[in-house]
Amino acid sequence: MGRARGEFDFPWPPEGPGGRSLLEALLRAMGSMGGNSGRNLPIIGGLGRGVIPVIALGVWLATGVYQVDTASQAVVRIFGLPQAPVVEGLHWRPPSPIGELDIHKVKEVREVQVGFRKTPPGQSVRIRSNPEEALMITGDENIVDVELIAQYSIKDITAFLFNISDPGDPERVPIIRDKPDGKTLRDVTEAALRQVVGSRNLDDILTLERAAVETETRELLQSLLDSYGAGIFIERVQLQTIKPPDPVQAAFLDVVSAKEEKEQLINQAKAYEADIVPRAQGEAEQMIRAAEAFKAARIAGSQGDSARFLSVLAEYKKSRDVTRRRLYLETMEQVLPSIKKFILAPDAGSGLLQLLPLQDAGPVPAPSTGR
Repeated sequence: MGRARGEFDFPWPPEGPGGRSLLEALLRAMGSMGGNSGRNLPIIGGLGRGVIPVIALGVWLATGVYQVDTASQAVVRIFGLPQAPVVEGLHWRPPSPIGELDIHKVKEVREVQVGFRKTPPGQSVRIRSNPEEALMITGDENIVDVELIAQYSIKDITAFLFNISDPGDPERVPIIRDKPDGKTLRDVTEAALRQVVGSRNLDDILTLERAAVETETRELLQSLLDSYGAGIFIERVQLQTIKPPDPVQAAFLDVVSAKEEKEQLINQAKAYEADIVPRAQGEAEQMIRAAEAFKAARIAGSQGDSARFLSVLAEYKKSRDVTRRRLYLETMEQVLPSIKKFILAPDAGSGLLQLLPLQDAGPVPAPSTGR
């Protein structure tokens, strides 16, 4: 737990050797370092001969006052031993060389780049590629160029400062053999990204699995840092570029274009299917309903004809002559109106004009008066 705002703690025992207070012991030690020079000091305003060591001690103790802002935390080391984190406010610590102070902005979101570097302001090239980190092998044994940014903050300042030697703080990493980026956080981030990329096919990474790669890389990276006790919290992992190497980039672009065209054709086919299938199903259902209606009508008609025939048959059996004549007359009534009629004269003999075509005859002429 951190100390409360405005508290001043003295992290040493109140008494020095021999039961004396530590302040008295320090005064005696400083007086002895001054030799006999303090004995010749004049008495000023009633103060003793040790006024200069007291002033020097006060100045030295005043150098231990420090301020921690709201976004930061501090860790005081007493003879190299870290104390509990100190939160915001005005505090005091034993001055150097007894106490050392480390203050870091724990709420500041920082970032680490993998596969590229952002150059300092003022340079013409703002981003510098790093092929040694960017080139990776996918699960289907293809090579891909991946660039990533990991954003992080400090969640445990004591672990961040003392558990690993280079947790990702650029100003604390010495430049060795022109390689200032060999920090633990960058190495762990690269290792996590390579593991995730190596478990997937190139096609998935280039097309559909971008968000999944970011999520899995963040989870794996956080797990590795927690196992190291780095005191770092990964806020976000964001892929910048996923592309094939430059010598084969044109071929990969052709493959990607072909796959996009394939997906487009598949979507068009699905759209056509979604349009034509319901329509065909509707037509089929309409035909089925029409056939069922025709079937029902024919069955009902047949059943009616059968019932009518059976009723006629029953009447016929009761009175066959009457029924036969009635049926004959009803049939002739239905047949005669629809046929041509010819009248055959009984005394026509065997001549050619035995038939009198009444239908084709014109109007009968009026008889002449004989004038």
